[in-house]
Order: sequence, then structure tokens, then C-alpha cells
Amino acid sequence: MAPHRARRVAVTSPQTRIALAGRRGGAVPAHPHLAPADAERARRIHRRQLRQAVVVLVLLGALLFGLPLALAALPALDALRLAGVPVSWVAVAVLPYPALVLLARWQLRRAEQAETREAGTRENGR
Repeated sequence: MAPHRARRVAVTSPQTRIALAGRRGGAVPAHPHLAPADAERARRIHRRQLRQAVVVLVLLGALLFGLPLALAALPALDALRLAGVPVSWVAVAVLPYPALVLLARWQLRRAEQAETREAGTRENGR
């Protein structure tokens, strides 16, 4: 006789259970309804954050495509060594990561500022 195994049970929050039940039953979950003023505020914040994200994506592209182009334009960096490793390799292996972290933090800060700025505008009655 095979050993008895305990039945697996999935533990979920009540909101997850409701969402999954609606999906199984074929019902489409309703999106939260916002007041017209709140919906317009959400659209303004979203548009501002998208514009800011485009700037960050352009800078990211400049970093990722510009670094290899700069290294190709400066072949002398292959001759320079840092701890026995060519500087061009160090630039490719190390330089992008702190730059990516800085870009991500900058984008996050700007997105949060867009939200708080919009909240301040709402409180002032504009």
C-alpha cells in the first residue's frame, strides 16, 4: 500500500479568492470606478510619468549603445590596464550597473514627485 500523502492546500487572501472565483465563473472583474476629477488626475499623473519614462529610456539607450560606440572610437583604452584587465573591459563589465541603478532611482523619484505634485495641486483646489 502506498504511503498516505497530505493534500496540498493553497493559501490565498480573500481578494485573491474573489478574483480567481470571478475568473473561473467567466465573470470579468469590474475595474474600480473613480470620480471624474480623480480619473482626470490619474490620467494627468500617468501622462507625466510616461513622458518622464521616455526620457529615462532615451538615456538608457544612449548608455547601452553609446558605451560600445565610445569604446570602439577609443581603441587606446584596450592598451590601458587596471589590475591587469583592459579598461575597456572594466567599462563594459562595471560601468553600466551603477548607471542603471542611478537611472532607476532618478525615475522612481520623479514619478513619486509627479504624484505628490499632483496631490498638492488637488489640495490647493486647482
